[in-house]
Amino acid sequence: MKSVFARLASDFLSTIVFLVVYFATDNVLIATGVAIAGAIAQVVYARVKRQALGYMTWASLGLVIVLGGATLLTNDPRFVLAKPAIGHIAIGAIMLKRGWMLRYLPPIVTETIPEYATLAGYAWAGLMFILAAGTIAIAATGDMKLWAFYVSVVLVGAKVAAFAIQYVAFRFLVGSRLRAAAARA
Repeated sequence: MKSVFARLASDFLSTIVFLVVYFATDNVLIATGVAIAGAIAQVVYARVKRQALGYMTWASLGLVIVLGGATLLTNDPRFVLAKPAIGHIAIGAIMLKRGWMLRYLPPIVTETIPEYATLAGYAWAGLMFILAAGTIAIAATGDMKLWAFYVSVVLVGAKVAAFAIQYVAFRFLVGSRLRAAAARA
């Protein structure tokens, strides 16, 4: 579990740096510049340490440079604010693959209710697209405080709530299916 959070922090480091610097300085341009420098430093550090860089790291670096550069050139924060939406769209597209979630679930779930796990995978994809649309809508306003709240509270809260709902539903469904099988036997 610790490695999952470390990976997530690494993947979203530029967004985290952007938020921290923005809250400290209340300046979008400074936050954008530091986020770009941080993303570049993260890749340089990984290359010096001879760590393999995944597709998401390179994609994130490219997005930070392009969207951050557009923000710096136009003095318009909406470009950099849209970055999390692109990540959510990409993840949502990956989640449209049938059965993607099965490899992340315990055997009792995959053996007992695989059809519900597949359905939940599609629900997660839908959630990613909805969150991306919300991010784009908030970014279009250019309201930094609203965007910061959305990215740090709403995006995280929606995923935590979805996970909790899925956990409870799967426990209920697995229990019901096992009780029904025991009654038939």
